[in-house]
Amino acid sequence: MQSKSNNIGLSDQKIYVGIDTHLKRWKVTIMLEHSTHKTFSQNPCAKELARYLKKNFPRCSYYSAYEASFCGYSIHWELEENGIHNIIANPADIPTSDKERKYKDDKRDSRKIAKTLRSGDLVGIYIPTKANIDFRGLVRYRKTLVKEISRNKNRIKSFLYFHGISIPKELDSASSHWSGKFTKWLRTVESTTDFGKIVLNNTLDTTEYLRTNLLKMNRELRVIYKDSVYSDKLKLLCSIPGIGLIAAVTLLSELEDINRFKNLDAFCSYVGLIPTTHSSGDNDKVGNITPRANKPLRSIVIESAWTASRHDPSLALCFNELCKRMKKNEAIIRIAKKLLNRIRYVMKNETEYVYAVV
Repeated sequence: MQSKSNNIGLSDQKIYVGIDTHLKRWKVTIMLEHSTHKTFSQNPCAKELARYLKKNFPRCSYYSAYEASFCGYSIHWELEENGIHNIIANPADIPTSDKERKYKDDKRDSRKIAKTLRSGDLVGIYIPTKANIDFRGLVRYRKTLVKEISRNKNRIKSFLYFHGISIPKELDSASSHWSGKFTKWLRTVESTTDFGKIVLNNTLDTTEYLRTNLLKMNRELRVIYKDSVYSDKLKLLCSIPGIGLIAAVTLLSELEDINRFKNLDAFCSYVGLIPTTHSSGDNDKVGNITPRANKPLRSIVIESAWTASRHDPSLALCFNELCKRMKKNEAIIRIAKKLLNRIRYVMKNETEYVYAVV
């Protein structure tokens, strides 16, 4: 174990700080270039940490890191404002020994972050602008509404099946689209007791409330498409076959700057459209697509690829050829990669997509 440094106050050094963030307390480890200073707990306050560093290590350069977590980017901005150069690390990218996995605690975590930061092996995630974070929040909130509506619809149908209530044949097809007639029929459904009626009506009320909010969100997105700082980029994305308004706003809010990906492989890796690999000696194994992904992006890109495979002539031809030697679910992943190439081209060159050119 390294001893604590007694050379406090040395100037022109680089000071490395590993922070294990929690809601009420931070565990902080401070390391110098060739030694460890100390590990301690403090209030979750960037200003307090900055005061400590400037008092004990004046005229030094301060570098810190913490794992991406519930606190988002707010701590990062506060640290930067107080003169501490900070990065946010993906927890999966921090080297961890078997012992650290089995004997995990806050002290070990903060020391591990500081040590990896000092060695130069820690790479930070991309930090979006505050405006883009709010834009992303709006798009993700819409997706949450869609999920909650689907859950409540399933609850209502489960209620009907559980109580042996059959949907009339004339409404059976309309029920999948949750038409007005189907909703009116649900209001007339009788239950054995008043308690069952209360459950059904309240679940239906919740569903209608969520659908009203979803309608408002869709209107907001259409306004953003027509008249906002994002309008031009959204219209360029919508020129690509398979990319509609929802796909376009998801892509733009999650990516923000396409130039942060040096090539198509890096872009595919971020989205999560590359296979897992395992190589040992002469054995090379390629598995399914990696579980490490930007899940909102991957799902919307694959969904858009299905649409593009029907409307883009070159993608349709490619998809049909791929289906001759593999399953459709495997073929669509390759179509999704081609779609990503189109998306990258359009965003990078700020030009509309032209069929059969890219």
